[in-house]
Amino acid sequence: MKNSCRCLVLAAVALAPVAAAQKAGDGKQMGRAMSKGQPKEIALIRAVLDSQVAAWNRGDVEAFMDGYALSPETTFVSGDAVIRGWQTVLERYRKNYDSRAKMGTLAFSELEIRVLERDIAMAVGRWQLTRADDSPHGRFTLLLRRTEAGWRIFHATLHPPRHEKEKLSETNLDRKKSRLTRQAVVIYYFANTEKEVILNI
Repeated sequence: MKNSCRCLVLAAVALAPVAAAQKAGDGKQMGRAMSKGQPKEIALIRAVLDSQVAAWNRGDVEAFMDGYALSPETTFVSGDAVIRGWQTVLERYRKNYDSRAKMGTLAFSELEIRVLERDIAMAVGRWQLTRADDSPHGRFTLLLRRTEAGWRIFHATLHPPRHEKEKLSETNLDRKKSRLTRQAVVIYYFANTEKEVILNI
């Protein structure tokens, strides 16, 4: 009965439309969180993401990784690559961003946070790096779990940047974000039931 109720709750979340993303402000502050769930938990989760941005922008990759669950089960997906384990994710960041020039200045915006269950939450938003020669950007989907250390990311999907001329219309963007929300919820459900699936929603 418990699993049946969980499936119904997650299905309802997956089918609910995602609210339209709030436009970014001056680029220095994270966009206002559009959230569902307990305000206190939303604030705690946002604080974790704020701390990640601050750590990145002072060149501290290890402190940035403090936002991730210190676990071999932590998963990071970027394009076709799937990286498993906190240490492996850290090493990937160290390799790909081995200088302040490569790290640039990070900003999160258009952030939406949903508490799916008491100890599970989801965050979706936009990331951007501002560097001397370019400004890569894209979308992210994060799943967080409440741990003894606080809310920590246990699954992250980084959606690669696209060229400006390929930007989706606002309608198509909302549709894409809704699909990503459904994907994240299904990933969470199967992670909780210790099953692994490949999704193409």
